[in-house]
Amino acid sequence: MKNTFGSAVSVTLFGESHGAAIGAVIDGLTPGIELDEEFIARQMKKRLGVPALSTARREADKVNIVSGTFKGKTCGTPLTLMIENADTKSKNYDGLFDLPRPGHADLTGRIKYGGFNDYTGGGHFSGRITAALTAAGAVALTAFRSLGIRIGTHLLSCGGESDRRMDPVDPSKDLDVLEASEFPALDKSAAERMTEAILEAKNDLDSVGGVLETAITGLPAGVGEPWFDSVESVLSHLLFSIPAVKGVEFGEGFGLAGMRGSAANDPFAAKDGKVVTVTNNCGGILGGITDGMPVILRTAVKPTPSVYKEQDTVDLRSMKPAKLKIEGRHDPAIVYRAAVVQDSVCAIGICDLLAQRYGTDFARTVKK
Repeated sequence: MKNTFGSAVSVTLFGESHGAAIGAVIDGLTPGIELDEEFIARQMKKRLGVPALSTARREADKVNIVSGTFKGKTCGTPLTLMIENADTKSKNYDGLFDLPRPGHADLTGRIKYGGFNDYTGGGHFSGRITAALTAAGAVALTAFRSLGIRIGTHLLSCGGESDRRMDPVDPSKDLDVLEASEFPALDKSAAERMTEAILEAKNDLDSVGGVLETAITGLPAGVGEPWFDSVESVLSHLLFSIPAVKGVEFGEGFGLAGMRGSAANDPFAAKDGKVVTVTNNCGGILGGITDGMPVILRTAVKPTPSVYKEQDTVDLRSMKPAKLKIEGRHDPAIVYRAAVVQDSVCAIGICDLLAQRYGTDFARTVKK
């Protein structure tokens, strides 16, 4: 099982949903990054979500920094972040070893690892592991402060309800709104409608998915490589690592397929001594390389696969049809909790791209 991402700056995940702890090891970080533990804690709280809309499993999610720091700053050695698991109820998964849950990795995990994988709570495949991703991303976000790089994600749609889209040319005000919001939406009425849709699914013993939209501002032009290490390639690699993400688009994405080239192209203009684009259909990326405009992307997140309705499965011992009605504690919607996770994986990807472009001491050398 490969659990490491990154070239110049790498992140390795460890742990299982119901194990003693989960966490991440970050290697290649610039020495001297101030570790803002209050900011990290706020990011972790965002991932926990609103109690009425999320799982009844309540973990403290305190991030313990056990290596790679000295006097509150990174010292250049591997930074180890550990989060203890406390509120586990593994007995809820008794009897599920031979009854794979539809929509989950129970079947594929058993096949790949010969039945030796920890399946309780989803094991290493669980969305629980995104807590470690969130912590690692929070560290990367702190490194971006001195560079003026900002990342923010909102819930564009959920359960048939929609928020307004971010301003693709200048989303700075939208990012301000998100920083001050408990629920990741730009419009208050949209947040209320989406909340109602999630609660309705919960009452129906079901779940809903949605679309997340992210803006990344402050990136210098010239980051990324053509072909295999394009900005889209690197970020998509990470975005698809978030459980339940099934689609990714940049800029106008699939909408570009319905345009003519004259409408799809972003006209160039000069502003403050720099070349900018009047529109941003390309999402801030040309030829796999940042052009200095905001990077805009969206992901499609499927409904939470754990639903309380009876479902069809197969008893792997007898290979006969079986009925399954799961127990345990599950989210009616994971998509809104995934907003901060999406911020984090984008931060991890951008951190590695910047380190490849400018060296691992990029926080000291990047010129905007």
